[in-house]
Amino acid sequence: MRSFDVIVIGAGVIGSSVAYHLVKKGLEVALIEKGGVASGTSSRCDAVALICDKKPGIDTEIGYASIQLFKQLAKEFSVDFEFASRGSLYVCETDKELEIARGYVSEQAKDGYDMRMVDRHELQQIEPYLADDLAGGIWTEVDSSMNPYKLCYAFVEEGKKLGLKVYDYHSVQDITRDVKGNVESVVTDRGTFKTKRIVNCAGVWSPKIASMVGVHIPIKPRKGMVLISEKTPFKVASQKVHEFGYMLSKFEDINFKRNVSELVEKHNVAFTIEPTDANNFLVGGHRAFRGFDISSEVEVMRAIAERAIRFLPKLKDINCIRAYAGVRPWVEDHLPIVSEVEEVPGFYIASGHEGDGISMSPITGRMVAQLITGEPTDFNIDKLNYSRYKKRQAVNI
Repeated sequence: MRSFDVIVIGAGVIGSSVAYHLVKKGLEVALIEKGGVASGTSSRCDAVALICDKKPGIDTEIGYASIQLFKQLAKEFSVDFEFASRGSLYVCETDKELEIARGYVSEQAKDGYDMRMVDRHELQQIEPYLADDLAGGIWTEVDSSMNPYKLCYAFVEEGKKLGLKVYDYHSVQDITRDVKGNVESVVTDRGTFKTKRIVNCAGVWSPKIASMVGVHIPIKPRKGMVLISEKTPFKVASQKVHEFGYMLSKFEDINFKRNVSELVEKHNVAFTIEPTDANNFLVGGHRAFRGFDISSEVEVMRAIAERAIRFLPKLKDINCIRAYAGVRPWVEDHLPIVSEVEEVPGFYIASGHEGDGISMSPITGRMVAQLITGEPTDFNIDKLNYSRYKKRQAVNI
C-alpha cells in the first residue's frame, strides 16, 4: 500500500494548486483524479481572475491576493498559462445600474482597490464597438486573464518537479478511518493509498467524497454555458467586458430587475466577452441549476447571442463555431469552503468557489498548505470554515 503525507482528491484548478503548494512545503503528496487533469469544470469555464465581480470584504481580498500570486507564478512556472493583466470593463446599461455601480465602486475604493467609474464617452474610447446608448461603467485595472486548462497543467508540472505523484483515472470508491475516527486511507478502483490527511477538492463532486466520511457539504452544481467565436481580425473586445447585470445575476440577494427579454430572463443570461490568445472570443454568460447536465442548450445559446449583440452589435458579423457548458460548485453565501472538518480529523475541504475557482486558485492552494502545516493563513478565514453550516442548521432547528 502506497503511503503519503497528504492526498488531494480532484485535479481541477483548486486541487492542482493545493497539491503544488503542499509539495512546495516539503510534504509527500498524491493527487488523485477520476478522469484526466482539468477534465471537469476547469476545462469548461471562462478564463479570468477578477475582483470586480466580487462583494467587498474577504471575497475581494482573496481575489486580489490571488492576482498578485498569479503575477509571481507566471514568472516562475515553466508552463506558460497565458497570464495577462488586461484590466476589465463592467458596462452599465441604464442610469439605475450606474447608480448601483457608483455605490459599489465607492465601497471598493475605500478598501484601496483601483476601480473607477467611466462615462458613456470613455466607454467608446476603451471599446469602440460597444453600443452607443450605454450609460457608463466601471474600469478595474488589476483584473487579469489566463488559460485555465494550461493553468492546471502548470501547477501539476511544477509540482512533479518537487515530487508530486499524480494518479489520474483513479476513481475514489471509499475513505477509511481508524478506531479514533481519523482518516486512514483512500480506496480507489485501482488501489488503496494510505494517509493521515485528505483534501477534498472535487468541486461539484465534493459532496459525494465527503459523504464517504459522513459529512454533508451543501454544494449544488450550477450550470454555465459559453459560446466560442470564429477567429476574427475584429478586435470587438480588447479585454474582459461584461454587463453590470452579471453581478446582479450572480448574487440573488441584490434586489434589482433588469429590463430584458423573456428569453434572457428565463435563462438568467448576462453578457460577458473576453479575448483569447488564439484570436477567438469567449461569449457568455449563463447561470442555471440543471443538476449535472452539461449539454449545449439551443435556447440558452440564443439568449446569450441576443444579449451579446445588444452590447456589441458587431458580433452579428462574426460566426459562433461551438458552445460548451460546465457545472460550478455553488454555495448559498457565495464563499468557498476552505477548512478542516472538526468531526473528521485529517479531512479538509477546499471547494465551493462557484465561478471563482480559477480566480482564487493560487491563494486557496497556499492557504490550505498553511492550514495543514500549522502556519498562520494569509487571511482570517473563519468565514470560510465548514462549521458555518452547522451554525445555520442549529439556528433553523
